[in-house]
Amino acid sequence: MVMITDLPTIGRNDIADFPSFNLKNVRIKTDSGAYTSTIHCKSIEENDGQLEVVFLETDEPGFTGKTVRFTKFDRKLVRSSSGEQQERYIVSGEILLFGKLYQTEFTLSSRDQMRYPVLLGRKLLSKNFIINTVHTNLSYKQKKQ
Repeated sequence: MVMITDLPTIGRNDIADFPSFNLKNVRIKTDSGAYTSTIHCKSIEENDGQLEVVFLETDEPGFTGKTVRFTKFDRKLVRSSSGEQQERYIVSGEILLFGKLYQTEFTLSSRDQMRYPVLLGRKLLSKNFIINTVHTNLSYKQKKQ
């Protein structure tokens, strides 16, 4: 059993790496109201049973412009923050926080009108972190030390 005191504290936002997607230093926001995590995609195309994705926008730190291909993916109905149901692609990937890799699912969405390209939801946050909204960039600060 994991003791609550053994969990790292994550703030309201941070900067993380996504090794599965070849992305580094991407801005993230914790969102305990969201169930799944979401990552912004510049483009998403399904071709011949393969999903082709370009993550982030050109002005976002961490943008590579490279196409990431997925052979394993799914679709899921997700209720957006505005209350609308949307069908989104969902892929599995790793996020690096506090020097540890976490495997989780990400829905793919256009978040170009949002401040942060990635939202971390309860499916990842629960049982892995304590959220303290007073803090920011705790994982990134630890990485820089």
